[in-house]
Amino acid sequence: MSEITNTTAEKKKKGMTARDLTTLGLLTGVLLLMSFTPLGYFRTLGLDISLMMIPVGIGAMLLGPKAGAWLGFIFGATSFYQSMSGSSPFSTMLFNINPFYTFLLCIPTRMLMGFLTGVIFKAVHKLDKKKTACFFIGGFFAAFLNTVFFMSVLILCYWNTEFIQGINETLGSLNPLLFVVAFVGVNGALEMPASCIVGGVVSKAVSRTLYKKVV
Repeated sequence: MSEITNTTAEKKKKGMTARDLTTLGLLTGVLLLMSFTPLGYFRTLGLDISLMMIPVGIGAMLLGPKAGAWLGFIFGATSFYQSMSGSSPFSTMLFNINPFYTFLLCIPTRMLMGFLTGVIFKAVHKLDKKKTACFFIGGFFAAFLNTVFFMSVLILCYWNTEFIQGINETLGSLNPLLFVVAFVGVNGALEMPASCIVGGVVSKAVSRTLYKKVV
């Protein structure tokens, strides 16, 4: 019995299993597919409505914070590419103003979102006796943190630019906090429930079939 326990402990120390790597690869592929099809982004007059945080959240919950950070990097890298290629008018305008700030806006924010989603899920999972609510909470936080980090960097780096102030004037010359609320209102109302429900349902279902260790 002790030998089996030692073997299990050794596997955990080695890192991800072949199943974990396969799941991570599939989620990476899903993100790349979504990024170049209408499945990932819905274009609006303001911020793009994105569902890209859903696979990031699922991976963070199933595979842990490090996998969440990797998937967040893929999400951010595709977003940064869109700002360079011109496929996203809003982010392309930001890129033209300051490419380095756009890099900070797209990539570190999404990596931190994925990592912290995994951390939050682990913490809530320990308290969730039925091992169900934790998946929906994790799905919600993937979208919530994505919005918080993105908008925080946007305000810090671009608030005083003519582009953002021009948008702010159309909203009534609001202070930064009210600007964030008004600007992401529709996006947040769609992204957070979608990430909570879809991310929660999918991650719970996958964990029951492939990752019984999580349930």
